[in-house]
Amino acid sequence: MATLKKFDISGKEIGSIQIDDQLLEVSAHSQMIKDYIVAIRNNARQWSASTKGRSEINRTGKKPHPQKGQGRSRQGCLAAPQYKGGGIVFGPKPKFDQHVRINRKERRAAIRFLIAEKIKENQIRILDQGALKEPKTKKVVGFFEQVQIGNRRTLVLGQSGGTLANENFVKSLRNIPKKEYMVVPQVNGYELARCQELVVLDSALDELLSMLG
Repeated sequence: MATLKKFDISGKEIGSIQIDDQLLEVSAHSQMIKDYIVAIRNNARQWSASTKGRSEINRTGKKPHPQKGQGRSRQGCLAAPQYKGGGIVFGPKPKFDQHVRINRKERRAAIRFLIAEKIKENQIRILDQGALKEPKTKKVVGFFEQVQIGNRRTLVLGQSGGTLANENFVKSLRNIPKKEYMVVPQVNGYELARCQELVVLDSALDELLSMLG
């Protein structure tokens, strides 16, 4: 059985939680996980980049110089792309309906697999933040340093439906670099794959384990 260590806000180990090995027997194809993460990144794009072609540029229609007699190449419009302020050739235009559909079963399987991998590699710590009565960034920084994840990219998972303890912890966390907070129902495979360590608030542990089935 896998063991998750539980800490208080000062970084002192106060217990452990046993995880049944059957919950960790999750299989997912690597290509499926890659496609899922790529789809998440594609769906996050705004597709709003827009440029103007020569027909959309507000420039004069007068010829820059006479057609003949000056020994220069003929030019018909100052909106041509070779002129400063001219139109853009084959530039990006806004795109719509670019959403990539993600299969629900594949998404759940990928998330379960990534959580199970974090547990197997001992990259999950349980935090009892009950002693945090008010926002204190210094205490939270001390916790990360005490459990030896001070400079590593860390994702903190909390329960859905905010409580006062959760709000205090989130306010203490938001100015710390490489540390992000997310509620369990909103967690996705990209954030799980991106983080190096996972910290789960004790109030959200049951919600996280339910995702493993």
